[in-house]
Amino acid sequence: MRCRGGRGESSWGWDGRAMLGTVLLLLVLARPACPSPASAASRRAEALKRLLEVFGIEDPPPPPAHFKQPPQYMVDLFNTVANADGVTKNPDVLEGNTVRSFLDKSKGGGPRVLGRGGCGRGLSAIPPPSHLAPLPNLFLPVAHGEKMRFLFVLSSVAKNEKILTAELHLFRLWPKATDGPKRHHFCQVSIYQILDKTEPDSPQGQKLLASRLLSLQGSGWEVFAITQAVRDWTEDESSNRGLLVTVHGLGGSPLDSPAIQFASSRDHHESKKPMLVLFTDDGRRGASLPTADFPDLQPQDPVLPAKMTVPKLNGPRSTRSLDRLQPCQRHPLSVDFEEIGWSGWIISPRGYNAYHCKGSCPFPLGENMRPTNHATVQSIINALKLSEGVSSPCCVPDKLHSINLLYFDDDENVVLKQYDDMVAGSCGCH
Repeated sequence: MRCRGGRGESSWGWDGRAMLGTVLLLLVLARPACPSPASAASRRAEALKRLLEVFGIEDPPPPPAHFKQPPQYMVDLFNTVANADGVTKNPDVLEGNTVRSFLDKSKGGGPRVLGRGGCGRGLSAIPPPSHLAPLPNLFLPVAHGEKMRFLFVLSSVAKNEKILTAELHLFRLWPKATDGPKRHHFCQVSIYQILDKTEPDSPQGQKLLASRLLSLQGSGWEVFAITQAVRDWTEDESSNRGLLVTVHGLGGSPLDSPAIQFASSRDHHESKKPMLVLFTDDGRRGASLPTADFPDLQPQDPVLPAKMTVPKLNGPRSTRSLDRLQPCQRHPLSVDFEEIGWSGWIISPRGYNAYHCKGSCPFPLGENMRPTNHATVQSIINALKLSEGVSSPCCVPDKLHSINLLYFDDDENVVLKQYDDMVAGSCGCH
């Protein structure tokens, strides 16, 4: 059986088993402590380790050393893609399943005067990686415009991530008031990949990535596509010598001072800092966690989280027998990131409801139990005892939704990642 829909939905089968493994992990984390503290601590540590595997993270990133405001672009993107609980509401917005943001790491991060001619300004060199050395001729006089240097360290990009799109985000500042009429109304902004650290201004020392005419009036974000440069850098880290941004008049003519100015990393508000945004895909489509290697995670005896109450029975019937009497339906399964110690690095959401499926699938199966044809036949065979060893159908998720996490990675870069098959959308007898 395959459910139709966007990326937020999936079919039961391999993905269903993955969802089952995730639910069992969450049930273990919510289970009351065992009599043996050592055993409880060991089981919790193992469950958390497996839960990290579900999220594709080897070790939980450390919280930022000091309070850090995530880029507003990333916050807005999260709110566009997901609801407050992180569940995907617009599955077609993201290209791939990962969005990474990087702030400029040029030494000093602020503008420096390149020369007396025109309005020459540039970002100081030079960044953390050792293969990036100071560029002596970067500070020569510039007669016809401005130059800026940016560097983004991409060490946190995994080798298996496919770079789909890379964007340079620069914030245009309002132009300063000047006396007299302006001779120019437009300028040309060009983005270059630096190929030669010793001669970045020479034709062989740079590669044009993008160029655009901009009005000298106005303010706001400007976005430039630089995908090929980032692909080069991820294939060979030593080739990352940064970006050169130039501002010239039309045809290379001199610009009236001051021309367009972009916000820098050092001298402007956090919300206006230069930023590189990568849209990538790591190829993950759900996770498979074999429960056989995790004896405590067996599905035959689900335990409800503390936030879920079970009605007390006056008769001899147990909670399990009550479950058998209740029809297959969806039940809450709260995941609180603060409770499991992840709130320091996860920005949003603070938790989500994974839900889980529980209940009986008695004969005859009604339409409200959303049975498959196979489940209906199996139910009949079981009810009529036509074949030995045939059990009744199981209550399982028949629609799964993805969730999104906005978090800080090991390098304190902000990442938006989408995880498939994390929320049971509905339950049925299969």
